[in-house]
Amino acid sequence: MTNKITKIYKLGRNIAKYRKARGLSQNKLAEILDISREHLGNIEIGRKTPTIGLLCKIAIALDVQEKDLFEFEMQ
Repeated sequence: MTNKITKIYKLGRNIAKYRKARGLSQNKLAEILDISREHLGNIEIGRKTPTIGLLCKIAIALDVQEKDLFEFEMQ
């Protein structure tokens, strides 16, 4: 995988990790974000890249800071 693809994949995995830690299903988080479950699923597996606006909404919904979604950058 290229570096960009790897980062998008890791971002999606972090979103899924925080979602599961909050006890939210993909359906529930997608509903909160006003997007389809399919779109959220594609973000979580790295097929789609969320916009900056959507990333902010995700962070708020998951009660984390935006930078937490990118914590893989520190690894």
